[in-house]
Amino acid sequence: MSTATITAADINKLRQTTGAGMMDCRKALTETNGDFEAAIDWLRKQGQKVAAKRSDREAKEGVVIALTAPGNQTGWVVCISCETDFVSKNADFVGFARQIAEAAAANDVKSAEELNEVVINGAKVADMINDKLAAIGEKIGVSRFERVDAPYVASYIHGANRMGVLVGLSAAAEEAGKDVAMQIAAMNPLAVDADSVSAETIERERAIVVETMKSDPKMAGKPDEMIAKIAEGKLNAFFKEQTLLAQPFVKDGSITVADYLKKAGTDLKVTTFKRVALG
Repeated sequence: MSTATITAADINKLRQTTGAGMMDCRKALTETNGDFEAAIDWLRKQGQKVAAKRSDREAKEGVVIALTAPGNQTGWVVCISCETDFVSKNADFVGFARQIAEAAAANDVKSAEELNEVVINGAKVADMINDKLAAIGEKIGVSRFERVDAPYVASYIHGANRMGVLVGLSAAAEEAGKDVAMQIAAMNPLAVDADSVSAETIERERAIVVETMKSDPKMAGKPDEMIAKIAEGKLNAFFKEQTLLAQPFVKDGSITVADYLKKAGTDLKVTTFKRVALG
């Protein structure tokens, strides 16, 4: 993509995603020939702090419902999206979203596609959504669907149905499940622990750290071995900030989430989590 084909919409999208300035976003897209992902990395390599780019930021407005099946071994997060908060705050629309989420649980649904085929009171969910769309005049749909299966699943809804969290635990622990779900809602971790972070993400972070350090005048002339060692230290800081178990526990900053879990149960472990948020 040439500079001439980079549109105002492209620039605005990058600005909305990263929080960087308009001119910086234009330059980033120009330098990377319009490659959106590369433009984000380019901004970071210039030392800019960009907003976390997570899939849970896709839906702008809507209702997020998180719930579990009886026995708490399966949980679902369903987001029914819409275009305006006027609709999302409407009690009838919230009830509509909850009805669909409850149907997911009642029918043991495993995907958004399967959910659209579920029948509620004689009508498919997909048809109900089309009817609702015609009635309110806004584009709506099942924009996010997540499922967690574990020995124990805790669910949490935050901020008037604007965020839903599921936490899979290795054993039943109601209080710990709620506390960890609140942690995830507040701190938005990338993964459970360092071992859960993909190799691709680690290499991407390492490349950005090294490139940023090499462009720092204070590091001029430093041997690659020293830069690599410092980079590993910065990666460890990244893991501490971005992985759940290494984060300071929000209810007691003197301990980590891993420490809290040890107190809650000797063998208690987080197996997985899902976080879906509007915004």
